[in-house]
Amino acid sequence: MTHSFVTTKDGVEIFYKDWGPKEAQPIVFHHGWPLSSDDWDTQMLFFVSNGYRVVAHDRRGHGRSSQVSNGHDMDHYAADASAVAEHLDLRNAVHIGHSTGGGEVARYVAKYGQPQGRVAKAILVSAVPPLMVKTAGNPDGTPIEVFDGFRDALAANRAEFFLDVASGPFYGFNREGAKVSQGVIDNWWRQGIMGSAKAHYDGIKAFSETDQTEDLKAITVPILVTQGDDDQIVPYKDAVELQAKLLKNSTLKIYKGFPHGMLTTHADVINPDLLAFVRA
Repeated sequence: MTHSFVTTKDGVEIFYKDWGPKEAQPIVFHHGWPLSSDDWDTQMLFFVSNGYRVVAHDRRGHGRSSQVSNGHDMDHYAADASAVAEHLDLRNAVHIGHSTGGGEVARYVAKYGQPQGRVAKAILVSAVPPLMVKTAGNPDGTPIEVFDGFRDALAANRAEFFLDVASGPFYGFNREGAKVSQGVIDNWWRQGIMGSAKAHYDGIKAFSETDQTEDLKAITVPILVTQGDDDQIVPYKDAVELQAKLLKNSTLKIYKGFPHGMLTTHADVINPDLLAFVRA
């Protein structure tokens, strides 16, 4: 029996899923804020049906992992991902990260994944690097007041805030003519509300203020960077376009009109493209 938790060096229990043949190449999924590994169900079923081993974990404070007070920062996120990879002895893996999970992948690959041969390739989907917040060095970033607004809304009424995000900008359901799925909205809300308000509050700083320029520069494995140009959560010109410039070995793919949550709304398009990159 494979245990569903690994305990990190600082005593945090991290929940993970591990499906498919253990001898197959691993595809490792890193979820966005404030979700859980469940957000990858469509991709995990797709890749396991194509013969891969699929692994995903709940970030600390998210989903079924420990609701600890501290460590809600990119360094701990990457260390926790490394604990899962070491526990399962994952090698030659492809790491795929969405949104905040993309930041986690960039830090993990740069710090832990390449020297040990644990990472073959990586994929960043609608990911937050190199830096979201507006600074003197990142003039096209999102003003800090926006993230302060997120914190205020979360602290005041997390349940309503999560409902507003899921039913509006995350999936582009606020766009005219959008095909709205109540099930998708409810599932986003369910995943978010399972996690810790403290982790989600602290995580806003982690995903918005962590400068990952050096992480991207350090990555040498082949990496696909992809995003929709109608992403209302992470502006693509300050994300995927800069990622492609900073990475040594990247492939850039921008989807016209796709939202931040395009892995869910357009899985029929995205999944085959991910598979093609993995196989290439």
